[in-house]
Amino acid sequence: MVETIVNILFSGIFHASVLFLVAAGLQLVFGVQKIFNLACGSFYALGAYLGIVFVKYFLSVGGPPVLAILPLLAAGFVLAIIGPIIERGLLRFVYDRDVHFQLLLTFALLLMIEDIIKLIWGTYPLSTQGVYLAFGILDIFGASIPVYNLIVIVASIVIAGIMAHILSNTRFGRIIRATSDNNEMAQALGININNIYVKVFTLGTVLGTIGGALVIPSTAAMSEMAVDLIVLAFAVVVIGGLGSMKGAFVGALLVGILKSVSFAVYPELEMLLIYIIVIVVLVFKPQGLFGTAT
Repeated sequence: MVETIVNILFSGIFHASVLFLVAAGLQLVFGVQKIFNLACGSFYALGAYLGIVFVKYFLSVGGPPVLAILPLLAAGFVLAIIGPIIERGLLRFVYDRDVHFQLLLTFALLLMIEDIIKLIWGTYPLSTQGVYLAFGILDIFGASIPVYNLIVIVASIVIAGIMAHILSNTRFGRIIRATSDNNEMAQALGININNIYVKVFTLGTVLGTIGGALVIPSTAAMSEMAVDLIVLAFAVVVIGGLGSMKGAFVGALLVGILKSVSFAVYPELEMLLIYIIVIVVLVFKPQGLFGTAT
């Protein structure tokens, strides 16, 4: 019984760690640029596929599997290049448009990137065979916990800590918060809003691509994984509150543990349980657990 609970708990925290990275990027972009970025799922998928490419190359040149997390992180950071391209090339034209234009544009981005993924990597699932268990298994209260899960959890915590430090204790973080609160006032004070938007969107993109890269040793990359991720990310931000980093953390933890419990008890209930929580939050606290009422 104890080992079952431990397995469910660690599995849930592992899923929550990946979800938090994606949701944090989503929250950051919305908080500053006021755009709900549906394309975040595509960045997640790109991180997964490029992570496979980097890991396979790393192993082919003799790299040890226990260091495979390095090419995974590298894949996530390399994809930062698409952030400025998308923000300057597309998003800057819809900042002052109705929210429906923004949603349609980011959803169109998702569909286009999904087709690009199919064109490059095909439609068959891909994976990093042998990497997940290469890190070993740890016995915790009789439960067998893959060490890789613990590495991802720690990596997510470290990234969250770095983000918290940047947002709270650096000049760049203060500028981000000022822009989020009142971008017109920030611009009047001499802040280059366009530059901030590029940096924020790129940071949000990297968080998504790293999340996709880190999850891939434990599962297979599929072209439809972007859409699946959006559903979960939407649940996270609704539960936690749109624009709230604390909400992203709590929402991701709740969704991750619910996924793990449903897998262990009755897999068919996975999305139903999550949607029940979403409905309850929308009925009793529409702004989310940590969101601000408007």
